[in-house]
Amino acid sequence: MIEKPAKGVTRRQLLLSSATTVAMGAAATAKAATIAGTPQWVPFDHNGPLHYDTPGWQYFTDEQAREVEAIVEQLIPADELSVSGKDAGCAVFIDRQLAGEYGTFARLYQEGPFQPGTAMQGDQSPLNPRQRYTLGLAGLTKYCQANFKKPFSGLGAEQRDATLAGLEKGTIALDGIDSPLFFQQVLGNTMEGFFADPIYGGNRDMVSWKLIGFPGARYDYRDYIGLHNQKLDLVPLSIVGSSAWTQKG
Repeated sequence: MIEKPAKGVTRRQLLLSSATTVAMGAAATAKAATIAGTPQWVPFDHNGPLHYDTPGWQYFTDEQAREVEAIVEQLIPADELSVSGKDAGCAVFIDRQLAGEYGTFARLYQEGPFQPGTAMQGDQSPLNPRQRYTLGLAGLTKYCQANFKKPFSGLGAEQRDATLAGLEKGTIALDGIDSPLFFQQVLGNTMEGFFADPIYGGNRDMVSWKLIGFPGARYDYRDYIGLHNQKLDLVPLSIVGSSAWTQKG
C-alpha cells in the first residue's frame, strides 16, 4: 500500500520560504537612514556604548557634581605618579553611568521583600545607584554644614579624610541612607572610572593605563609573543582605537 505524503511543509516549500525571507531581509537592510548625533544605545543592540565626549553633566546637578568631584579627588589624590581622581574624569564616569541603565538597575531584579543580609550575601539595599547618590550627597552636605558650616567640597584635606573615614566605618550617620553603603558605592565607582576604558568618561588620557603599563584594547599581540623579558612601552589604545581619548565633564 502506498502511503500518502505527510501533511506539513515540504523541502521545496521550506527552501522557497527561506529564499523569500532572505530576499525580504536584504531589501530591508538596503533601506539606509541618516542618523544625526550619537545613536541611542540599548542593551544587546548592535550599537556599542555611547562615546561620552559630550560636554556637561548628564545626571548630576552642578552642586552634586562639585561634591562628587571633591570626593573622588580625595579618594585618589594627585601625586608624582598620577593626576587626581577628579582630573582623571572619575566624576564624569559616574555621571554617565547614572544617566544610563546602571543608574536605575534597570536590568536587575528589584522587587521585595528586602531584608538585611549577612556579610556573605553582600549588598541587599533596595536603593538603586541614582537614589544612593541623591540621598548620600544630600546627607553628606547636611552633615558637613552642621559640623563645619560648609559643604564637603569646602573642607580641607584632613577634614575630608576624617569625614570619609567616618562614612566608611559608619561612625557618621547620614539621613536616608546607610553611610558605609554610600561610601562603598562612591569608592567602587571611583575605582571603576579610574581604570575603565576612556570611552566611558574616566581614565582621561589613559592616565591609569600608562601608570600600570596596560596596553589597552589592542586586538592583536602576535608581533610581541616572542619578545621575552623586554620592556615594550606600548602606547595604550582605547576601544575607539585612539591613544589620546579625552573627555570633558
